This record gives sequence, structure tokens and C-alpha cells, in this order.
Amino acid sequence: MPVLTTADEVSDIAFGFMGSKALFAALHVDLFSHLSHSPLSLDEAAGATGLAPERARTLLTALTSLGLVSEEEGRFANAPAADAFLVKGARYDFSDYLRHQVDRQMYRLMDQIVPALENRLPPGAIASYRDWFSDPEQARLYSESQHAGSLGPARSLARDLDLTTARRMLDVGGGTGAFSITLCAANPALSATIIDFPNVATVGRERIAEAGLEHRIAYAGEDALDGAWPGEQDVVLMSYLFSGVPDHAHDGLLANAYGALVPGGRVLVHDFILSEDRQGPRNTALWQLQHTAFTPKARSLDAAWLSAALDRAGFSAIRCREMIPGMTMLVEAERP
Repeated sequence: MPVLTTADEVSDIAFGFMGSKALFAALHVDLFSHLSHSPLSLDEAAGATGLAPERARTLLTALTSLGLVSEEEGRFANAPAADAFLVKGARYDFSDYLRHQVDRQMYRLMDQIVPALENRLPPGAIASYRDWFSDPEQARLYSESQHAGSLGPARSLARDLDLTTARRMLDVGGGTGAFSITLCAANPALSATIIDFPNVATVGRERIAEAGLEHRIAYAGEDALDGAWPGEQDVVLMSYLFSGVPDHAHDGLLANAYGALVPGGRVLVHDFILSEDRQGPRNTALWQLQHTAFTPKARSLDAAWLSAALDRAGFSAIRCREMIPGMTMLVEAERP
């Protein structure tokens, strides 16, 4: 990774939250969707979003400086990335994930980062996903936006992973079932069981019903860290689970996965996993810091550590590959 040498480079980091907030503000007024049909003048953009013209000018100028919007002869248009990922209804749209979970929830929890690092979170602070999701409203907001954010990697996994011989999958910490729904839809012989908190399961059952998969996807249990897992599984999937639990829980999760699998079964760990040299990717490292804000004993994961942990747990044929470019990895292994 490059080593910084100038004050401007430090400033880019220090003021980065301003750019994020410009993006989130545009999403909250659905600006990118309005710009997706044709370029708009300042007054047209202001009218479409309900902003006063000078406020719209300020926002559009910020977005133009970030490269999210372009301006030509007084008319504003989306950059290609904004059209692809930030327009409602676009195939790869993940704007709800950014607008709700990242802006309204994750950003606010980052206020806890210093006391979390110093192990002095005050009483009543959010200190685990269990704490956070005990509130039905917060669980729904997170779960619905995470569902939108997980569909992309779920489609990638369904495309790249051969599950034609698999019949049973355990989706541990599977949230609202984005991975289970996508993988079961792509593999008609596959059924899935999801373990997650009750308030998350409430939302998940709605998504499963919408997909017409109630007969093939069910919830069992409430917390991946408590109780026994259903056995005789061909696949155990743990997506975004390792980064959101205390470091001392990881060996138990791998032991449970080993015990739940049939011989020859596969465990899949998808998460924010750094490269073996721990030099990046940058967004992976930042997401690990984010998780520490409300899971103070979360581990900074890297591919070498996870591979060694899987080996100690008895798994073989361990392999790692990138999933979300510059952000997540998928680590696969087999129970001999």
C-alpha cells in the first residue's frame, strides 16, 4: 500500500466523511434516479428532488467534484457508476444498503470506536449484534438494507459454485436469506436452514415467502453462538459472521461447522478478510474497524489465520478467493 507523504493526502482521509455524506444526501432525495432518464438543468433537478435551487447547486457541485455526476452546458447527468449502482431498479442497485444501513446505522455506531478500542463502552451502548437486533425496528432496517447489499455477492456465488449434488445447506447468521434464496433458486434440489435472531427471522420469512421458497428454506435456532446446529449438512455457509462475533467464538464456530457437515461436505466463509500480508485491501480493513465499534472483541481476520484455523479444526482442501473486489473473500474447505 502507498505510504502518505503530504498534508493533502491526510486531509483526504480526514474529510472523507463529507464525501460520504454528499453521496448519502443524494440517495435520500433520490437524485440519481431522477438523473437516470436524461440530463437535468439545475432548476429541473431542484424541482425533482424538492430542494431549493441553491441547495441543489451545492449538492450537485459536491457530487460533481466526487465524480458521481457530470455537468455539461448547465445540465447534470449521472456518471456510469451512479447509473449502474445508485439508481432505483437498476440490476446492481445497492443504494438502499448505503442509504439505510451504512448512513443511518453504521455511521452512527462509529461514534463508539474510541471507547470500544479502549474497552470502555458505557452501560447501554450497543456491544453486539444481539444487543442491536433486540430492537425490532433496528433489526428490520438493517436486515432489509443488508438483503439488498447481499444479493450481488449471492448471485456471484451461485454462478461460480457447483452445488448440483448438494441437498442440505446450513446458512449460519444468514440474515434474511439473500444467499439461501439465491442459491436455492439456482439449485432446485437444494434446501436451506437459516440460524439468526428472531427479529431478523421475521423479516427473512417475508423475503422467503416473496420468493415462493417457504417449502425449501426454514429458520432454526436464534443465535449462532448458542445451542447445537442441525447435522447431516452438505454445505455450511457463514457470510459476514466471523467479523461480527468476539474472537474467542471462532474456534467454536468452526467446530460446529465440522460437526454439522457430512464427510465430503463443504464449509464456506465469506467475510471481510485481509490478504495474508495484512496490507489490505483498504475497505476490508476499514470494515473490520467498523465492526469493532460495536463488537469490541472482534478479530481482524486475514487469509493466513483463517486457513490455519480451518486446518486445526480438521478441514482440508482449503482455498481462498476474492468475492467482492477490494472488500471480501470467500474461503472454502472440506470435511474429509
